[in-house]
Amino acid sequence: MKSIAVYPGSFDPFTNGHLDIIRRAHPLFEEIIIAVAINSKKTSLFSPEERVEMIGKVFHGWDKIKIDTFEGLTVDYCKEKNSRVILRGLRAVTDFDYEYAISLMNKKLAPEIETYFLMADNEYSFVSSTIVKEVARHGRAVSNQVPDVVGEALVKKFSV
Repeated sequence: MKSIAVYPGSFDPFTNGHLDIIRRAHPLFEEIIIAVAINSKKTSLFSPEERVEMIGKVFHGWDKIKIDTFEGLTVDYCKEKNSRVILRGLRAVTDFDYEYAISLMNKKLAPEIETYFLMADNEYSFVSSTIVKEVARHGRAVSNQVPDVVGEALVKKFSV
């Protein structure tokens, strides 16, 4: 069976922390699916299509990377894609508490699917999509926290 990891998230926006997780996981799997979650109950800055487009530009030319959208439970999406691995990044202990609880529920729902955690590089341990949006909303530079294409999209979004 092909080793496929699903890296789910809202990625609103995609940050250098997300990029770091993918960069380090890339050699570990035959395929990584960056799965942009669609959550109708959550107000997003960027549409799912915009997020997929930006992430696609970030990973242009990379092998083994696919970008997709999904709704519903991550474990159901993993089954649909024949993946037995959910990839998650952890920035701090607070992330661990939340992610651990989700991984336990996922294990109950789909015992064959494992969650792999990668610790964020220290350089990105404070970076979150929420913080990036707030800083950008106030006209401050976030170029060290996001890929260029995302930074440009944030400037456009907030300069209107």
